[in-house]
Amino acid sequence: MENLLRTIVSELVENKDAVEVTVDEPNEEGVIVYHLHVAQDDMGRVIGKQGRIAKAIRVVMRASASRNDQRIMVEID
Repeated sequence: MENLLRTIVSELVENKDAVEVTVDEPNEEGVIVYHLHVAQDDMGRVIGKQGRIAKAIRVVMRASASRNDQRIMVEID
């Protein structure tokens, strides 16, 4: 899952070296939180107009997680 998120985001940004993904342990509800960090200049590219790209990234990640019987959440920091 971490590799999928990193692959999706690295194709959107200019500074690919600044892409960092950290993963939290599952919380009490079993949700795994993925924290995405990108360069400040690339933040707009990842979020998109009205958050459309961010929503699309979250949809793809949730769909992939559901195939593995996982519950996840993606936060863009």
